Amino acid sequence: MRAGSRTGVRWFNVYQDPELWEQQGDAAGTLTRWVSEHLMHPHPDLGRPGPVCPFVRHSLTRRLFWAGLAEGGDELPVERMNLIVDDAFELYRELRQQNPAETRGLTLVTVFPGLTRYELIDAVHRDRKTEVVSQGMMLGQFYPGCSVPGLWDRDFHPLDSPLPMLVLRAMMSTDFPFLVARSDWLYAYFSQLAPDLPRKLRWSIAERMRVPESEAGEITALRAHSADEHAR
Repeated sequence: MRAGSRTGVRWFNVYQDPELWEQQGDAAGTLTRWVSEHLMHPHPDLGRPGPVCPFVRHSLTRRLFWAGLAEGGDELPVERMNLIVDDAFELYRELRQQNPAETRGLTLVTVFPGLTRYELIDAVHRDRKTEVVSQGMMLGQFYPGCSVPGLWDRDFHPLDSPLPMLVLRAMMSTDFPFLVARSDWLYAYFSQLAPDLPRKLRWSIAERMRVPESEAGEITALRAHSADEHAR
């Protein structure tokens, strides 16, 4: 267990001690059931074979799946939510440095039990995305009814979850469609996936491939990989 220095929120290595995690409250059990019963299984509307999340099993078996509960519900001010993200970001970087060989599978989930003002999740995600992406990571916004389309079927919504949460993970090759709205996001993507390219070339490619904001929400149409190409 690790506690954030700013907020005291505690994150647990969930599958290192599942019983301890389950003791943290109803939301803890809801999260693990969603992972085991949804993310680890195929879905008829997913648009491709395999489980909803192809990486989570590796994260579980290697004990790289961390999660914490940020209490406060709708009374949480955005300022505190940002401090919680600061703590989560700091912990994620520490865990990544401690075990660099396992960076690709490291996942850190922050659940906000009782929060129904889901626009706050979107607002914090929007405000912090650039900072996270610049360091080769992704920050995912999950909550009930999240309408962000899937990579393979625009009517499938992979970020629709039973709990509001923000998720930190490593950037993957399949994340291109989520980064096309800004040149600096694309530059970070190419820096992560093609670091041997000269910086000037990475910037040039990023600027040429940027998509207008009005079109950037077409996640499925912007998918750049085929069914037989796996994320790395």
